[in-house]
Formats: sequence, structure tokens, C-alpha cells
Amino acid sequence: MRIITLIISILTIISCNTSKENSLKDFDFKTNFEKSNGTETPTYQEVITYYKNLAKAYPEINIQKIGMTDSRNPLHIVTLNPEAIFDFEKIRQHKRILVINNGIHPGESDGIDATMMLFRDIVNGTIESPKNTVLVTIPIYNIGGALNRNTGTRTNQNGPKAYGFRGNSRNYDLNRDFIKSDTKNAQTFAKIFHLVQPDVFIDNHVSNGADYQYTLTHLFTQHNKLNGELGAYLNKEMHPQLETLLKEKQWDITPYVNVWGTTPDKGWTQFMDSPRYSTGYTTLWNTLGMMVETHMLKPYKPRVEGTYELMRSMIDITEKDGEKIKDLRSKAFSNLPKQETYTVNWKVDTTKATYFKFKGYESAYIESKVTGAKRLKYYDDKPYTKEVRYQNYFSPTTTIKTPKAYVIPKGWWPIIEKLDLNQISYKTLEKDSTISVEVYHIDDYKSRKAPYEGHYLHYNTKVRKSVETILFKEGDHIVFTDQKGFRYILETLEPEAPDSFFNWNFFDTILQQKEGFSPYVWEDKALELLENDSTLKQQFEEKKKDTVFAKNWYAQLEWIHKQSNNYEKAHMRYPIYRISK
Repeated sequence: MRIITLIISILTIISCNTSKENSLKDFDFKTNFEKSNGTETPTYQEVITYYKNLAKAYPEINIQKIGMTDSRNPLHIVTLNPEAIFDFEKIRQHKRILVINNGIHPGESDGIDATMMLFRDIVNGTIESPKNTVLVTIPIYNIGGALNRNTGTRTNQNGPKAYGFRGNSRNYDLNRDFIKSDTKNAQTFAKIFHLVQPDVFIDNHVSNGADYQYTLTHLFTQHNKLNGELGAYLNKEMHPQLETLLKEKQWDITPYVNVWGTTPDKGWTQFMDSPRYSTGYTTLWNTLGMMVETHMLKPYKPRVEGTYELMRSMIDITEKDGEKIKDLRSKAFSNLPKQETYTVNWKVDTTKATYFKFKGYESAYIESKVTGAKRLKYYDDKPYTKEVRYQNYFSPTTTIKTPKAYVIPKGWWPIIEKLDLNQISYKTLEKDSTISVEVYHIDDYKSRKAPYEGHYLHYNTKVRKSVETILFKEGDHIVFTDQKGFRYILETLEPEAPDSFFNWNFFDTILQQKEGFSPYVWEDKALELLENDSTLKQQFEEKKKDTVFAKNWYAQLEWIHKQSNNYEKAHMRYPIYRISK
């Protein structure tokens, strides 16, 4: 009797599970966006519930937690693989991986809705499933911002009715945090990125700025900084293919309209995505990255539908060019560390440009009824098509010699934590060792006058270099540049790079002098120093030809002090050292 009861129970459980799975598959998984006729976007909880139910109904879908965010909610990834294999090491052997990031700015929710529908339509057979590409999405990256829901902060934006806020739960703009990783969101993103190791990366946004006819704009990572064949492929093949595929679907698209204080008919320069931004960060590992920027003034429904079609087109490109993308990335990983030099700063190359027909609106400066001043007015009843000059070529301004390695003293453990987060390998000294190294001295830098994402960011940093033999201690770290994280290492550890750890204030303690002098004490020592060093005295007299210096007695004493052994070595001395090739 017990055996019969047990069998009945098991059959009942199987029947219930099968019934539940069938009921989920029978459910059409219609989104809030669709139910509202394209006017609403779901809450964070509704998005996660949707994907969980999709994963229950379709074995091709997997949802998992990876790490924590500042909101104290976990960050999820959702993976779509028709083979139902979710081990990324196995996936990488045979397939390419495309990652879609949504809700970095939760008020820009177009990608959230478009991706939910895209995943559903693939698994239920509405559209063809990719055979050689696995899709991974972060449903909502900025969870804290998504939970801070409102109806007013997107002042320029035409829908949806309610949405999340740009800042995260600590009010960080997460699309400025990838390299510095101040937030748990960024730290977890790094875990996801290195777990998945995508070939192609899409970050979905909504634009601000000028008015024009397009619903869709694209912002590919800057191709020159990718170097060689990979950059050429992005600029000459992937970019044109996307535009062609969308045109065939009757979706016009243009490069992101990067204009401020002017109008698009004057032309514009491509936005340079440094590593603080998502595509700037992912590019450090030779991932082909792009941002989707739908136009803020267009209705929400076509913005979401356009994002959906763009992602479908990027899947088609990845399907078609998957092997080529794999080979080009492999070459880049192999060849980059062999370079003798590396560019850390770029400028617009004014000798080159791309010209194309742009669909805009006529505009004029008219008198403001609010302020009485001149204001910009676009006339959407006066469309035009004009040829514009798009400056999407950049040339080097600061190029450094590629070192064999960097030495990081163990006391700078916050930097080591950043390297660990990004799976950068290094050797730890097992005993005290004397090494000949190149030493940077900070000659000049500028700092922002106002806080920027939790920092007073430095810029226009200049260094001078000396060669010294230094005794390094047991436990200090040597980071060799010949590894997959080559770009990351140089972009963070070279002080002149725009998003270096120096420019993000991680080394500000070296900028403050810790030891000084009392003038009445130093006067006698300074005199003795000058009397015993004729070369120094001559340099001092030459320096006093500067009348400003000659009239400043304290500056004179300070100058002599800085030439003496009393002056501390740590001041303005960059504490990360280079071993040359």
C-alpha cells in the first residue's frame, strides 16, 4: 500500500510540474510594454520575475545571480543558449557570446523592454534562434536607480510613463565607474565580464542633445584605439553592415549626434569612450562594443521597437562574422603586448572625416518668451537631408614605451584589489630584491574644481622619468604586461592616461608633502649647503634671475630644500615603477 501511495505521489508531482511547465509555455509572456500599447515599462521586480518564469518554461534560458550591488540586491545575468549549456568555458569553444547591458540609466529603459521581448521571441520560435551565438543580458544593471522610480526626472524624454533614476542607490552614474569601480555594481560587472568574456557588447541607452529625424543612433567604440585589423573590421565592416541591415528593415540610423552648443548640420566629432564608460572598459579586452542611443523626443513605442531590431541585426552580424571576430580578437590579444609603444591619449584627426547624408530639422535662434534671451528652436515641420562631416578618426597625442612589467609595492593594496577584480596576473616577490626600474615624477597636472562622480578628477598630467636601482621588499608585486589584460594594465597604471588610477585620485597622498622645515632653522643649513656646493650655488643664482622668485624669500628657501637630502623622496614621486623591455 505504501509503495502504491508513493508511486501515486511521484506521478502527481511529475504531472503538476509538467502541467506547470506547459501552462507557462502556453502563457504568451506579454510584457507591460505590449499590454500598455508601448507606453509603460516594468518595475525591477517585474523584470526579474519575467525572466525567472521564462527560464522555468524554456530550458534554453538560464538566470543566475553573480554578485551584489550598492542597493543590496543581487545582479543577475540571463543566458539564452538553444543547446541549454551554460558553462561559459564550454560555450567559448564553439560559439561567440554577445552581451546586452540594460538599465545602466534606468530612465533609459528602451533596452529593458526590447530585450525581454527578444529573448521570448527567440525561445518561442517567433524569430529564428541564433545557431552560433549565445546571448547574455544583464536585465537591469542599475538596480538602485530602477527602484527609485518617478515620472519627472527625464525632463527631455517622451515616455514611458514611469521609470527609474539615473543615479544608483549611492547616486553614482554607473556609466562613469567601470575603471575606478567605486560601486559594488561595477565590481560585480567585472566578475560578469570576466566570467562571460564576450566577443560583442551592446549597452542600451537613450540620447540627449540635438533634435533630428532618426529614432536610432549608434555609438561604436572608437576604432583607432582598437588598432590594426580589429579596429578596421569595426569601422569598415561591422558598422556599415549594421546600417545596411537596418535600412533594409526601413529603420534609419545615424552615428550618435555628439553636438553641444551647435546644430547637427555643422557636423560633429565621434564621442571618444575612455575606460570609465562601459564600451571603453570592454574594449580593453578587445571586445567589439557599441551603445545604442535612441532619440529622447521620439515616442517610447518606436524607440523600443527600433532597439529590438538593432539587437536582432547585431546578432545576425555576429552569426555571419563569428569566426572572423574570433580570429581578429585572438590576433589582438597576441600582438598587442608585443608593441614597442602604446598610445594613452588621442586627439581628433582633422585631416580625415566621413561624409554622409543626414536627416535633420531646420533650426533657428529665436527670442525666448521665458528669459528674453536667444534660444534654440528646432522645426520638425521643416525636415532636411544634408551632407555632414563626421570626424571619426583620431590620432595619438601621448605615446609611451611599453614596459616589460610594473612593480607595485605591497603597501598599495587598493591597486592590487583592482587588478585581482579584473583577473590581472602578477608575481609576488618571495624575498627582498634589487631591481633597476624607471621612476615617474609628477611634473604637472590639473584638477577639476568641482566633484565628479565622487572624485576631483585630474587631467593634463605630465611626468618626467628617471632610472634608479631600488630595493623592493618581500611581498611586493611584479605585473608583467604580456597577458590578456595588457590594455587594462597600461590604461590604469600609466599616469598620463585619461582614466589612469592616478587621474582618479588613487595616489593623491603622494601629492602632499609630509615633511617640511622651519625657516629660521633651515636658513643656516641652507647657507652651509650653498657654501659647500658651488654647482648648487650657481644654479641658485641663475634661478634668482626670475624676478618673481628673487622677491620671494620663502620660495628660495623651499627651492634649496628640495635640492637637498632633507627633501622627502615620496613627494610627487609616482609609487608604481616600470621595468623596461
